[in-house]
Amino acid sequence: MISTYSLLLLLIATSSLAFSAEAALATGYYDSTCPQVEKIVRAGVANAAQSDSRLPASLLRLHFHDCFVQGCDASVLLDDTPTFQGEKTAGPNNNSIRGFEAIDAIKSSLESSCKGVVSCADILALAARDSVVLSGGPSWEVPLGRRDSITASFSGATNRLPSFFSDVNGLIKSFTDVGLTAEDMFTLSGGHSIGQARCLAFVTRIFNDSGSGSPDPSIRPSFLSALQSKCPQTGSLSSLQPLDATTITKFDNQYYLNLVLGKGLLHSDQVLFNTVGVARNFVKAYSADQSKFFSNFAGSMIKMGKLSPLLAPKGIIRSNCRVPR
Repeated sequence: MISTYSLLLLLIATSSLAFSAEAALATGYYDSTCPQVEKIVRAGVANAAQSDSRLPASLLRLHFHDCFVQGCDASVLLDDTPTFQGEKTAGPNNNSIRGFEAIDAIKSSLESSCKGVVSCADILALAARDSVVLSGGPSWEVPLGRRDSITASFSGATNRLPSFFSDVNGLIKSFTDVGLTAEDMFTLSGGHSIGQARCLAFVTRIFNDSGSGSPDPSIRPSFLSALQSKCPQTGSLSSLQPLDATTITKFDNQYYLNLVLGKGLLHSDQVLFNTVGVARNFVKAYSADQSKFFSNFAGSMIKMGKLSPLLAPKGIIRSNCRVPR
């Protein structure tokens, strides 16, 4: 005979399991409510990339910048208004993150197909995956079911995103602060296989590294000369240079090989190889084994996509990704 106490424990355990299953992200989340969601997002990413080859990298970065600030809740997409401060004008984002129009177009298509069903946060997660695949990188199943926030964090966007100027310990801290690991940091840095950076992000490194009056000595001389000619001290600091100058729009492991060769564009890139120990070991391993990098990258993207999502009944499904309603 089951005692009243045992029965109570059983009911509690069963309730907890039901709640956990109900609240979890799932790969088939929209199977019955919007079965075409992945097809629509994939087509939207491909259409946007046809007219702008930078879009895949931009959409990957949007997901990253979203998840690192109060979780994967699409707060990065919210516009500033006279009564609302979003994250777009925070230092790491201002005049830097882009791709909002592509997300708007995808959202519009989804609203036409299944109105009020698919969140902007899930669009970002799917668009990031599809951008990597479109660029030649790995694919992965994207757990879905995130909902959208009605808040944003300007201070979070200012302080929580990794800096171009950080050393390895600083980069690791940025990742562990949000629940990721050092290995995730070494792996997700490979997202810089595609994309570009403004001269502003590395000009001190190629002329006056750490106030030394000289360039960073770890930069390969031929690469340094090329960068100095493209980003002169008296030139526009808004000019763009590829993060991987060898395979500019292809997602591969060339980024890591570039670091081994002293051809990392940003301080936060090259420091991964310059730091003897675990960081350098990861760079060397990924530079020699693209399959390992691809497999780990997919795993780390799934982990990042699960950072503090809003799950029903929390959050909303925005009809316009720029507006918190």
